[in-house]
Amino acid sequence: MLYSAIFPGMGQIYNRKYWKLPLVYGSFLGCAYAITWNNTQFTGYRQAHRDLLAFMGGDAEAVSWRNYIVSGKQFPTVQNWEEMQEKWKASDITWFQNTLKSRKDYYNHYRDMSIFITIGVYGIWILDAYIDAQLFDFDISPDLSLRVEPALFEKTTSTPRSLGLQLSMRF
Repeated sequence: MLYSAIFPGMGQIYNRKYWKLPLVYGSFLGCAYAITWNNTQFTGYRQAHRDLLAFMGGDAEAVSWRNYIVSGKQFPTVQNWEEMQEKWKASDITWFQNTLKSRKDYYNHYRDMSIFITIGVYGIWILDAYIDAQLFDFDISPDLSLRVEPALFEKTTSTPRSLGLQLSMRF
């Protein structure tokens, strides 16, 4: 377990479960991809939302929000806030601002969830290494038998001496 906690997959190597290594590293690569993808999308939408607010405040240079205009909507190209107010409907401006914010929040949530899932995957592989190490010497015998033997029960103060059957199962 300690080996797997220090370096992912080392516990599986120590337990000689080499076939699990592609699963270990594949799961970590998948988690890293999810974190990277969600973080890239989050930072893009965050910057676009900030730039839209700056553009609405009068900064004509803040234009990264133009890359995030939804293709299904027809938004005329504008050079400054006053022109945007003239050419765009007020409801479209509000809708676009809310869309950028909600997508920013969406990707932020899933980036954070990807990080928690990665921590969970790390814990599962540590637990897997620990369980494999504990069960390494476990006897897996094909002898699954039920034994029926006669038994002699000694006399006690409340029962007389008696005969019976003793059942024992071996796993």
